[in-house]
Amino acid sequence: MKFPFKGLLALLAITVATLSGCAIDHSGQDSSKPTIRIAYQSFPSGDLIVKNKRWLEEALPKYNIKWTKFDSGADVNTAFVARQIDFGAIGSAPVARGLSAPLNIAYQVAFVLDVAGDNEALVARNGTGINTIADLRGKRVATAFASTAHYSLLAALDQAGLAAGDVDIIDLQPQASLAAWDRGDVDAVYTWLPTLDKLRANGKTLIASKQLATAGKPTLDLGVVSTAFATAHPDVVDAWRQIQARALTTIKNDPQTAAEAIAAEMGITVDDAKNQLSQGTYLDVAELTTPTWLGVDGKPGNIAVNLQSAAQFLAAQQQIPSAPTLETFQKAVYTKGLPGVFSQ
Repeated sequence: MKFPFKGLLALLAITVATLSGCAIDHSGQDSSKPTIRIAYQSFPSGDLIVKNKRWLEEALPKYNIKWTKFDSGADVNTAFVARQIDFGAIGSAPVARGLSAPLNIAYQVAFVLDVAGDNEALVARNGTGINTIADLRGKRVATAFASTAHYSLLAALDQAGLAAGDVDIIDLQPQASLAAWDRGDVDAVYTWLPTLDKLRANGKTLIASKQLATAGKPTLDLGVVSTAFATAHPDVVDAWRQIQARALTTIKNDPQTAAEAIAAEMGITVDDAKNQLSQGTYLDVAELTTPTWLGVDGKPGNIAVNLQSAAQFLAAQQQIPSAPTLETFQKAVYTKGLPGVFSQ
């Protein structure tokens, strides 16, 4: 399964034309103020708490805050290429792809929203006779291309001794994969919450991203910022990071409030939100600036190594032409003001 490099720009042009169909929150817009454009996704994270509680609006009253919902990291990358957003919630595999040719997106990782655990997994539909990953040979498997789930699917197949070409992998966003599952059009799906829980009701989990992480293929949900925006507005980036840290602390110390906010944003019950939060791993704020993660000002952490490793794997799978140098990924970690910015 080779990545169609020559058709990429044409595909981006088509996709950009469809971005107007994304869900956009225009609440509180004031034409006299500049606008900060944020891409979010509907998975359980502190980002949804920030949106629901309107903490950014409170912290940055001189700005409009425009939230736009996207279905996957590939779509978020497309919006960055089109220069339509300033901040985005996006998986580590799409970031590794975005920082590589041919995209070469000028953005930086400024926050770790969560570490994938049981909240992203490969599930086989009941009645297909699939009990192991090896049983997927010749079967039809859906996932959202260029997402963390896609990366994890390829890693899971590789771990089981299967090549991507041994499986019929089709590109479907989470909701579309659920519809295909219900019709019996696909045998298995690698996706994330909340769609994942619906698949589990009539399927068998073959592997979760948590298991792949222990095998050296971790995936993360990251907060990224346009390099141009960060250069022009470092004060806004500081405020955004502080608010995201507040959300992480809320998940740890006030799970009821966190679940209520996430439930409201995702349109699910508070109990379901609590269950979904329990399936992910959320760092303590102090962990963010350790060498394992973001690092400190001038010394990017191991997240750069993680991203390069993902890019190397994607290159081996012919998903990108080649992996950039480690220096490229280190430069793409926004460490300005760390760790002090979190204690302000």
